[in-house]
Amino acid sequence: MTPARSRETPPDLAKPAKPAKMMKKRTLLRRILPLPLLALLASSGAVAPATSSASEEDGMPFANWPQWRGPSGTSVAPAGSYPVTFSPSKEVLWKAALPGVGSSTPAVWGERIFVTCGIDGNDAVLAYDWSGRELWRTALGPERPGKHKNGSGANPSPIVDGERIVVYYKSGTVASLSHEGKVHWKTNLQSRFGEDTLWWDLGTSPVFAGGRIVVAVMQEGESYLVALEPSDGSVAWKIDRTFPVQKETGQSYTTPYVAEIDGRETLVVWGADHLTGHDPADGSVLWTCGGFNPEDKPMWRVIASPAIVDGIAVVPYGRTQFTAGIRLGGSGDITATARLWERDDLGADCPSPVGRDGRAYVLTDRGAIHCLDVETGRDLWSGAIPRASASFYSSPVLAGDLLYCAREDGMVAVVRVGDSGMELLSQNDMGELIAAAPVPVRNRLLIRGIDHLYCLGAE
Repeated sequence: MTPARSRETPPDLAKPAKPAKMMKKRTLLRRILPLPLLALLASSGAVAPATSSASEEDGMPFANWPQWRGPSGTSVAPAGSYPVTFSPSKEVLWKAALPGVGSSTPAVWGERIFVTCGIDGNDAVLAYDWSGRELWRTALGPERPGKHKNGSGANPSPIVDGERIVVYYKSGTVASLSHEGKVHWKTNLQSRFGEDTLWWDLGTSPVFAGGRIVVAVMQEGESYLVALEPSDGSVAWKIDRTFPVQKETGQSYTTPYVAEIDGRETLVVWGADHLTGHDPADGSVLWTCGGFNPEDKPMWRVIASPAIVDGIAVVPYGRTQFTAGIRLGGSGDITATARLWERDDLGADCPSPVGRDGRAYVLTDRGAIHCLDVETGRDLWSGAIPRASASFYSSPVLAGDLLYCAREDGMVAVVRVGDSGMELLSQNDMGELIAAAPVPVRNRLLIRGIDHLYCLGAE
């Protein structure tokens, strides 16, 4: 193994002081959660306000899962009574037959579970209750079907708050609906700003940032970030994010990450060989980090989104060849100072890393798991899920000390991770293709397959 190459470490501008224990918990919570989501989650009970804690530190399961990577945007959930051994007939509270194809992760708010897919040639969104009963379905216009064998026209995951659900599709359609399925508004980014030039199916999901809906369009040629007003879908701002790169390298399937960095809400975007930080108020660039493709190679598109742990982004790139650790923050071009380490023996193409408490877990497409120290990039331990001909397209989710890893052939591995290593607790064959990330919420596990939505857990 090639060891991580250490670089000079700049001061950690994002680390707060360490006061009393309770204040430390609240400070950590604010660092991890995007600011608008923190307020929304506090009001919903998923994360309590500072005066009443229902956060990860208290070990209580989240009540909502409002976006692809959960309430915190980290793919990390508190410990809970989640199922470990299951199948299409074991630990199944209910399963619902899906009416069309989609690869998006379900979103949860209150008593509703939202799923996107194609139905009868149209982009569509459905809502279920916690008994598995379909409440409504709404069609939003003609779909663009998926091109990849594991893809679809509904790869982007929905986002939801207390008032609306926002959906995005390969067709370019973005729409806002009520929790009852009524369309508030819809628009089409490709009709307004130009055709989609990605080689494969759209992958990025929208995010809430700065009180608006932000979508990253990173593709061949002109790329951009756009913020839409939640009230009517009008454009609040749009900025160019086009870098001079070789063929296909400008294409990105990643989702922006919203976090507090240097005491301010920051939109972190990864693609086209650059990690950039933006002010959600107007999209302006706060800082830029390059150096991810020093030989300017073509076809270095990226799929996996970074994990951000303790102010450090763990960034896979180079089509499974590389992973780097980047200290976020500062201003201007931070390329020379921000890179803490890089490895040329570890990477993931599709699964996004997940991490917490100074550690990042990198699941490779072939099932190896590396637990890294985010400050140095060195392995604390490594292990592997037994290999198969299939690969991991879904990103892992960490619930307490359980790492859920879904493989494309329908096998969901449950791995206990600890200080000294990993323990493979189970391999569960769900019998159908899985590309969406599992959702641990309310002591239940939602798994979205190609044919069914499963709700797993104890009665």
